[in-house]
Amino acid sequence: MTRKCWNTVVMLALTATTGVAQRSSTIPVDTAAMDAHLRFLASDLLEGRAPATRGGRLAAEYIAGANGTYFQPVALVGMTPQPSLSWGKSGGASDSLPYRDAFVAWAERPEADISATGDVVFVGYGIRAPEWQWDDYKGVDLHGKVLLMLVNDPGLVDSTVFLGKVLTYYGRWTYKLEEAARQGAAGAIMIHTTESATYPWEVVRGSWSVEQFKLDQPRSPSLAFAGWVTEASARAALAKAGLNLDSLTQAAARRDFHPVSTGLSAAVRIHSALRRVESENVAARLLGRDQRLASQAVLITAHWDHKGIGPIVRGDSIYNGAEDNASGVAAILGAAKAMTQLPRPARSILFVATTAEESGLLGSEAYVQHPLIPLAQTAAVLNLDVTNVRGATRDIGAVGMDRSTLGPVFVAAARAESLKVESQPDVRGSFFRSDHFPFARSGVPALSIKPGIDFVGRPKGWGEQQENLYNQERYHQPSDEYQRAFRYDGMAQQVRVTVRTARAIANDPAMPRWLPASEFQRPQP
Repeated sequence: MTRKCWNTVVMLALTATTGVAQRSSTIPVDTAAMDAHLRFLASDLLEGRAPATRGGRLAAEYIAGANGTYFQPVALVGMTPQPSLSWGKSGGASDSLPYRDAFVAWAERPEADISATGDVVFVGYGIRAPEWQWDDYKGVDLHGKVLLMLVNDPGLVDSTVFLGKVLTYYGRWTYKLEEAARQGAAGAIMIHTTESATYPWEVVRGSWSVEQFKLDQPRSPSLAFAGWVTEASARAALAKAGLNLDSLTQAAARRDFHPVSTGLSAAVRIHSALRRVESENVAARLLGRDQRLASQAVLITAHWDHKGIGPIVRGDSIYNGAEDNASGVAAILGAAKAMTQLPRPARSILFVATTAEESGLLGSEAYVQHPLIPLAQTAAVLNLDVTNVRGATRDIGAVGMDRSTLGPVFVAAARAESLKVESQPDVRGSFFRSDHFPFARSGVPALSIKPGIDFVGRPKGWGEQQENLYNQERYHQPSDEYQRAFRYDGMAQQVRVTVRTARAIANDPAMPRWLPASEFQRPQP
């Protein structure tokens, strides 16, 4: 198939699929086709769909289809890490930690060999947040230091600060590394607990020991390295220095916390196999009917990549990513087909399947830096990540509803499908963890549409129980595989609500806007 670039072709033909359409409320959804999409994208043939691999290229070509969907190149640097980490009391003996079992680490710069040695300073949650009157750094000079920090934010243990159990961006590992770099640190080491990270060590082990990607562009400031250690490893090292992790954690939950020089010194060496590669976002546009508004667009996004081949778990090394996010790609393909069978809306609809989401939302970040349609003309982003494969629900949700005028539009779309909208506390920080977030940070109103949890024919609490089981047992693990037991009536509900929401936005003469209390506002022209 000839690869085509968006900048050479403007009008795109949407992928068509065959199958029997399920019709509900006049919106046709082909569940058989969505099952076929998911089954193929999650097959071992695609080897986990890592960017710039054989399986990743097969996935992108499959999504593009034979009828002319197009590619947006994304330049990446791939780095496969081989790290070592030792630490101990300054001037004394050091303990070498076993890779993957006690720590993972990776280079933050595209260099084959990284070597860093520095005094370890505990910086609490590693947060500077003036709007919350919070500063864990207190102006201490940390240039060249190795920062040891907690993940999540202080609201995890004190409901009176930040947003309580609802995770803010300050609790995300991405923010913590950004801030550590601004502080001039040599590196950052995050202490893992299942509660604070919201996933078990197996997820860290599998996610960070495979090839890591960065956008192939200069980045300043940057750390030399970053990593995670198990709670037990951090506790043991601090104990040898006469410090207690529980006491440090308690101190970190207070505004008067000051960085603590631990008396430990860390030595990190990382050899990385480097490769500069090109991956791709896959895009298709349904041109709007209105001559004035057709140059504007509503984006519907889902990432096609997953973790590829990684550490063996129970005899399996292929991280298939069936739910994360072959399911989301199946859903946007279903939405695209449904859209072509309905009257065209006033604004255009742009479908974008992004690459390298699992490496830090890189495909969507690359899009934001080089948008196919200017961000000022992008009305909204609707994101689909881990869609419903467990059956019909009585409810549906969306992350970000309370941040913009998209909330009422989504509620109306859900009601048209006889679905309640349940707003669950965002304890996992989902708003900051998927492809809509780079758009939001750049001023575009965004939602990430989530499955409901009140399942038809299931007892109360079953949906939440299944979600927890997925997060603990299958998320970012080889066990996230296609199952014959998958059911698509719930995914069809999500697709119909997504289509209704997108069409309502596309037909509204007014552009959506962030609410005044939101931290995300469109840049002024």
